Amino acid sequence: MSTDMWDAPLDDLDTTPMPGDPDAESILAAAVMARTDLIDDLAADGFDPADFTIDRYRWVWYAVEALRASFNPSTIRWEAVHRQLQAWKADGTMPSAPLPLAELSHLYTYADPSTAPWAADRIAKKAIAARLIAHGHDCINRGRSEAFDADADVAAVQTALDNVVRHTSDDSTVEVGDLLEDVFTAATTPPTVEDRVPTGFMDLDSLLSGGFMPGQMIVVGARPAMGKTTFGLCLARAAAVHHKIPTLFESLEMGRNELGKSIVSAESRVPLHHIKQGSVDDQGVQRLAKRAPAIKEAPLYISDNAHLPMPVLRARVRHLVRTAGLRLVVIDYLQLMHAPKAENRQVAVSEMSRQLKLLAKEFGISVVVLAQLNRGPEQRNDKKPMVSDLRESGSIEQDADIVVLLHREDAYEKESPRAGEADFIVGKHRGGPTGTITAAFQGHYARFVDMAVT
Repeated sequence: MSTDMWDAPLDDLDTTPMPGDPDAESILAAAVMARTDLIDDLAADGFDPADFTIDRYRWVWYAVEALRASFNPSTIRWEAVHRQLQAWKADGTMPSAPLPLAELSHLYTYADPSTAPWAADRIAKKAIAARLIAHGHDCINRGRSEAFDADADVAAVQTALDNVVRHTSDDSTVEVGDLLEDVFTAATTPPTVEDRVPTGFMDLDSLLSGGFMPGQMIVVGARPAMGKTTFGLCLARAAAVHHKIPTLFESLEMGRNELGKSIVSAESRVPLHHIKQGSVDDQGVQRLAKRAPAIKEAPLYISDNAHLPMPVLRARVRHLVRTAGLRLVVIDYLQLMHAPKAENRQVAVSEMSRQLKLLAKEFGISVVVLAQLNRGPEQRNDKKPMVSDLRESGSIEQDADIVVLLHREDAYEKESPRAGEADFIVGKHRGGPTGTITAAFQGHYARFVDMAVT
């Protein structure tokens, strides 16, 4: 009976050498000696000398790169390369044996710079194949490990798979003149829902030039019981239900059913406590039925996994960007996220904040992060929060493009003349104005609304 492949030792699954093309590597090593500017040309196209599988050829590339910085000739002869390699070998910089002088001379004699792009492409493709094989072995090893973690390990291999293929060019550098046309167009074209995510509040959208932009991280800070989750759901509903913008709501505190009830209450204006108690009357049922189709068709995805490491979130975002065109993520809330290992809590929160900002930028989405404030507001007479009240890490403020602080006077003073009102304090707005927007808080409907709606 043949041994099942899943029971076979890992070494028996594939004993063939890793992919590589020694001929292409020798051709490229010779070509860069004959024409040193190829190093810049190929690097601009995304070639990485780390893709060489034979150290001796890779070090020829490094030698040419070092020598041209010193002498800047268009051609570097094999003798100079040999001297550089021998010097590196002598001082321990080069761990392997360099090409002998005779072989360097032979390479130089038959150098053909015109073949360099072909050779670089061959080397890069073989390197991709090698990384893919290594990735497969890593998947097998993770799956066989007694410490296998379904969430963390699957997310990690998905991230690693994205890195198997490197970007082939660097398009991040442009001349300023190339930006003028886009700047002029933006200056004369009001933003639309196509390039902004509306917040659902007229004055807030006006302050933010139409809403949230792709790549932005927005932090919403508040003390407990101020309505962080309600505000986050308002943003998600405005995007997904009212503008059909694919949205992910990550809840680390409330369950999906509880969130569903809040969404339905806010959309139908049926009191939330009636829905929870099962006491909705006929008129309420009609209102529920009227809003049900819009809610059902909304591209709103809800996850209530209380254990949310960054790799898991990144994998989920990547999937929804590809399959649903995800544009907005709301996380409720930052301090409940699974923190990475770090020397202290502040460093861990700083790292999470940085990763969330990178997530927004990498996928071109808006990321709204709800965060809890420290007790600073309660120690002040007016109780109004400030950006510096964000708990545990000043890097949250630094990473955020926009910081919105929620404040309700009636949360501290029940008989306040401003009962039912809420302030959205935009305490930071990178590249734009700050200010305070007043809205109405309708807790019985689990929502905030514009004052004009009341």
